[in-house]
Amino acid sequence: MSEMDLIANFIPRTDVVKCTARIGAEIRNIKLSADLPDQAIAAINGLVLEHKVIFFRDQGHLDDTGQERFALRFGKPSPFPEGTTPIFDIDSARGDIGAYVWHIDWSCMDAYPKFAVLRGVVIPPVGGDTVWSNTAAAYLDLPLPLQRLANELWAVHSFPGSYLRSSTESHTGPMIETEHPVVRVHPETGERTLVLGVYVTRFVGISKYDGQRLLDLFESHVTAQENTVRWKWKQGDIAIWDNRATMHCATNDCGDQRRVVRRATVEGEVPVSVDGRYSVARFKFVGRDEKLTPNET
Repeated sequence: MSEMDLIANFIPRTDVVKCTARIGAEIRNIKLSADLPDQAIAAINGLVLEHKVIFFRDQGHLDDTGQERFALRFGKPSPFPEGTTPIFDIDSARGDIGAYVWHIDWSCMDAYPKFAVLRGVVIPPVGGDTVWSNTAAAYLDLPLPLQRLANELWAVHSFPGSYLRSSTESHTGPMIETEHPVVRVHPETGERTLVLGVYVTRFVGISKYDGQRLLDLFESHVTAQENTVRWKWKQGDIAIWDNRATMHCATNDCGDQRRVVRRATVEGEVPVSVDGRYSVARFKFVGRDEKLTPNET
């Protein structure tokens, strides 16, 4: 059975409502759970690949455990520097400033997450939307000379990311650094997608001055309105996105109202460039009393 047949059989096309021409779809009339049949999970997987991010309203029956178990139907949990729990809160009360800048979740890792499942837990009455961008469409929008340039470029992605650069020197927690191709080949769709975002600290072989202008140029295509979709959260909503073909950011516009969304992520693959080279992890995670050491693996 083809992917299109799976989607049609388990999720009628009438229940798939596109949000924009290039990215995003709301999937209606389905109750998400870890107990869905394999064919339904495959259909959801296909919809994520097709639309890059998909949304489900009225999923308030899912608690932390249910969300985690559902996410694991798509693969293994992805490890993170902040801890081993597969569920992580993005809480405005904690000042998670990294949520409010364009990023790929944990692109500082070599095999960063492939999928993320995000649940609306505490939603303010106004504001707090999330915006996603289609990085495959952004790549195709580049003029051919810029595509060729991007194909050859590599970038260093570091944790802490650029939003914490002012405090990086005194940082004593985990650190990691990976070299990624600016353009990766998607392992399931074959699309070429841009790998950029706030974790980028420099381009390999490019001065900081020129690198920042290149980053701004490429990301201007990523954040172009025609490549984005904006989701207005309600409590109990679920968003699932392909972290290999999107960038995203939250909107910091809910004032003093608290916003909590809860994320579960699925382990991804090491990116491959257009010429077949793999991303390289340059440093391991290190502890508070350890020195940063090169990764020999």
